[in-house]
Formats: sequence, structure tokens, C-alpha cells
Amino acid sequence: MEFQLNQAERKKAKIKIGLQAPSGAGKTYSALLLAKGLCGDYKKVAVIDTENHSADLYSHLGNYNVLHLEAPYSPERYNTAIQVCEDAGIEVIIIDSISHEWEGTGGILEIHSNMMGNSFANWGKLTPRHNDFIQKILQSNCHIISCIRSKQDYVLSEKNGKMVPEKVGLKGVTREGMDYEMTIVFDIAINHQAKSSKDRTGLFDKMPEFIITEKTGQRILQWCNQTTSVDEVKGRIESCTNTKELADVFNAYPEFRTSLLTEFQSKKSHLSGTNSITPKTNQNGTISSQPK
Repeated sequence: MEFQLNQAERKKAKIKIGLQAPSGAGKTYSALLLAKGLCGDYKKVAVIDTENHSADLYSHLGNYNVLHLEAPYSPERYNTAIQVCEDAGIEVIIIDSISHEWEGTGGILEIHSNMMGNSFANWGKLTPRHNDFIQKILQSNCHIISCIRSKQDYVLSEKNGKMVPEKVGLKGVTREGMDYEMTIVFDIAINHQAKSSKDRTGLFDKMPEFIITEKTGQRILQWCNQTTSVDEVKGRIESCTNTKELADVFNAYPEFRTSLLTEFQSKKSHLSGTNSITPKTNQNGTISSQPK
């Protein structure tokens, strides 16, 4: 096998988003708004609905498609449902929710509990099936929004010599580590306020809580459609003649902020005429156009 090094370059991406929230927080509604922003037409959106026809509740939003997936919720049946959507030319697939694949009727946990023989060895048979489901999502040529049920998680903490339960946040009902596979994960509270707990785009990682709207999806789509190489961004940094132009470049390419931080710092220091090499960032993660 021959190996080859290539220059890093981000081509048009198909986003994989996780929406994690307790019941009633607005996962389905938020997913539909995101989907509209991502493709601009509800006719290009499909909901794989495992939530007892809950997707039908928002039909007033537009003519999106619904595939009702009923038990058993095996990974293979999810994969087939995704394939049906892909074959139909759907651009955005909402899986509402993926939690059933893990702990629903006929899901991974139930399959495991019904298997004979060694429990540990049985996981060796089930893990590849679950991983196939993950890969089906990741390798899809569609934008995919995965809704994840969540529940309050607790740990035991010692207080005054006694062990007492303490809330530590929401835990998604799916196999541990599923969030690592997503490009963005939004945690939605019961008051419908969302905050990113993971964001590879850099668009939301320092934003305060907000309400997901169609514009959120449009912003993500703009990021997906950028096809810029690291050398191109370096060139734009070098061509900046003032800190305002540098700020515009910094804000336009959040995915390059870490890898090109040295270049941004050096150019800002040169333009501002100071020894400072620390860009001044605002609360929402954007760089200030004012020199320090």
C-alpha cells in the first residue's frame, strides 16, 4: 500500500448534527427549522419518525416527508430507512430519534439481553452492528440531524460525611461516545434554549444560549459550502491592510482559527504596531477589529 501526504483542504461538507434534549424541549421542531435552513425547501427534508407520529404535529411548517419507523428498532432497520431517504433524493434527513436504536424495543440493549452465552462475547457481535449504523450516518451524502433523548444524570458526592446524589447535567440515551461522531451537538434545555456542547465548525462554541431558528441552519450551510484551503486563508491573512480586514478573515473561517492562530496573532501584532500577539475576542467568539 502506498501512502501520500496531501495539503489540508475542506471541501463542501454534509453536516452531521446531534440535538440532545429531554422530552418537551423541542427536538423535533428545532430539527425541522434547522433542516429548512440547510436546504431551503421542506420537500427536500425527510423525518425518520420513531416517536409515535410526533413529526406529523408540525405539518403546518411545510410539505416535508415522513417515514414512520416502528419496532423492532434494530440498526439494520435504521440503515434501511436512511437508504430509502437517500434513494428518494432527500437532502436533509432527520432521525427522530436515534435513542430507540440503543434502548428501544428490538434495539441493541434488548437484543443483548436476549442473547444466550457470554455477555462480554455477545458485545463483540453487537458492536459491529451499532458501528455500521454510525457509519451509515457519517458516510451519507445527505445532511443528517440526529435527535437524541436525554435524561438528568446524577453522581454520588460526599457532603458532611454523607453520600448524596448531585445533578451533573443531561445524559444522552444512546451508546456512550455517540456525540464524538457528530460535527455539532446542541443541548436543548426544557425552556428551548440551545447551547453547543461540541462544535467542530467553530460557529457556536462560545455563543451564549440561544433559540434555534431557520437562520441557524443557513449559517451552518454557509460553512458547509466553503471550499477553502489553508494556503488560501494564509494568503488572505497576509493581504490584510488593517485590523478590520483581519477580523473579517478571522470571523469568516472559524475552522482555521486554531491551525492558523499564530498567523492571525502575528499579523494583528504587525498591523496594530504593538508587541501584543493576543487577538481580542468577543463573547460570541468573534475577533475584535480594534487593536490592543
